[in-house]
Amino acid sequence: MARTKRKERVFSAHEVANICGVVNQTTINWIDKGHLEAFRTPGGQYRVYPDVLARFLQKQNMRLPDELKEILAEQARIEQILIVDDDPEFNDLLKQLLNKRYPDAKVNQAFDGFDAGRAIPEVQPDLVFLDINLPGVNGIKLCRHIKEDENLTRPIVIMVTGEADAGTETQAGEAGADAFLVKPIDLDSLPDLIAQLSEKRATKRD
Repeated sequence: MARTKRKERVFSAHEVANICGVVNQTTINWIDKGHLEAFRTPGGQYRVYPDVLARFLQKQNMRLPDELKEILAEQARIEQILIVDDDPEFNDLLKQLLNKRYPDAKVNQAFDGFDAGRAIPEVQPDLVFLDINLPGVNGIKLCRHIKEDENLTRPIVIMVTGEADAGTETQAGEAGADAFLVKPIDLDSLPDLIAQLSEKRATKRD
């Protein structure tokens, strides 16, 4: 799974046991049986990513410790935004809105698929607005590339199109898009949508 570019705190089996109020062996049993996803260090010790632990605790109806809540809030934070749309008027309008909504974030623009291809590895976006019908590169293919790139930060991808049809929306979903919007989009509802997707991004809930 792709991890965030920010240095990420991981939890040992012993720490997970303390959080859950169980003995260390119980945590190891959960991992061995596939109930809790973990990876091994070079020394053979189990480690659990915070988003995985949060999902496990939520499933078990257990309280999330404050440290874990803070980590998830950090992972949900939007620092880099990339708008990819060949309509300059829409691209600029969206940039103005996002600049106001996320004053601490950097809003980047690309106007075709080739520009986007160059910008993505440089920007390392947390949020991408991606037009489906782009000059140079198909937006669906670009979305799939973004979602499969292990060097990225689990970016949110919101696909945008001026032509609504069920087939295109299905293709966008299969490519990994987190949301599908049809122009003219409701700009007033965007902040709530982004907040929901950011929370989902932090905990990787499906």
